[in-house]
Amino acid sequence: MSTDFRLSDDHAQVRDMVRELCAGEFAPQAARWDQETIYPADAMAQLAELGFFGLLVPEEYGGVAYDPIAYALALEELGRVSAGVSVMISVHNSVGAWPIVKYGTEEQKQRFLPAITSGMVAAFSLSEPGAGSDAGALRCSAVRDGDHYVLNGTKNWVTNGAVAGAIVLFARTDPAGGNKGITAFIVTPDLPGFSVGKHEDKMGIRASVTTELALQECRVPALNRLGDEGQGFKIAMSTLDGGRIGIAAQALGIAAAAFDEGVRYAKTRETFGKKLYEHQPVAFMIAEMDRRVAAARLLMLRAAWKRAEGQPHQIDASMAKLYASEAATYCAHRAIQIHGGYGYVKEYPVERYYRDARVTEIYEGASEIQRLVIARELVRQAEAADAAHTQEAVR
Repeated sequence: MSTDFRLSDDHAQVRDMVRELCAGEFAPQAARWDQETIYPADAMAQLAELGFFGLLVPEEYGGVAYDPIAYALALEELGRVSAGVSVMISVHNSVGAWPIVKYGTEEQKQRFLPAITSGMVAAFSLSEPGAGSDAGALRCSAVRDGDHYVLNGTKNWVTNGAVAGAIVLFARTDPAGGNKGITAFIVTPDLPGFSVGKHEDKMGIRASVTTELALQECRVPALNRLGDEGQGFKIAMSTLDGGRIGIAAQALGIAAAAFDEGVRYAKTRETFGKKLYEHQPVAFMIAEMDRRVAAARLLMLRAAWKRAEGQPHQIDASMAKLYASEAATYCAHRAIQIHGGYGYVKEYPVERYYRDARVTEIYEGASEIQRLVIARELVRQAEAADAAHTQEAVR
């Protein structure tokens, strides 16, 4: 991305390629996937064949190694058409494959990444029935037993959980260790003691698969431990920074789609002898929707650019996720309002956008958590700056 905020030719080509693919292949099916709660296996297989399962994986392991900007643009375009497909691809790449790329041993990379890039779905499992926003409260246990760990517990809200072949899963190796007592593992569904539990019947993103996972004396090889013992919380938090950019892109896609549908309807529908957009209340709604879409896009691109440049981006990722998710809900709400009664029926896509948008304010860190992350990091930076200034003054 250049300093004048124009996309590079390569980034524009990625955006246009994914937009064309989605319009031709997925848009005609997206409503049916939602209404019938269909996991779009054919679409996922097609995306794997086109390289979408290795967007963040180096080429040496079979990936295409998109930079964070190209990656976010691809997720936005998927989100415009199917938020369910977008979140499955986001989870697979951002929080499924990426931590193996970042923290895996060479043996783990060789064992898992080629399979992941060629079609094996990846997932991420941190949340539990009693540990959602408070990730440090997780209770799933992992006890070392020779060259294995024995895991016991229940995980929930696992996107891709029922179809994943590799799951980056977090369990507690030190009951008294707090955040430093959590360890990451790569869990596969063939391991004894692993089972898929309840499939969630969700309000939105119904094309995506969300499940519980049960671990009963599940024996995980020590070779599947990701990073060192006690490093799990750090791995989870650094992984979520990238995941939040992915969810920001998904939410932006929903917001942009809702805006487009609202404008399209306002240009064709007439009331009181005028097109809808000629009525000031509707015109104001359109203007506000566009403002929020534009701002969300700039926040997303800034976060992605900083990640691409290797700069600290925790605040930027949280801001992008927070703003884009709330923009998605706002734009979908207003698109329904513009449609009137028609916006409330499944014949029009805006009711689906509204249902899909709502969860973007919850998963991968609820809006309230994002505000805490932003505030705490700002205070930490201010304290560090004050300390540096004081030290300089003493000199």
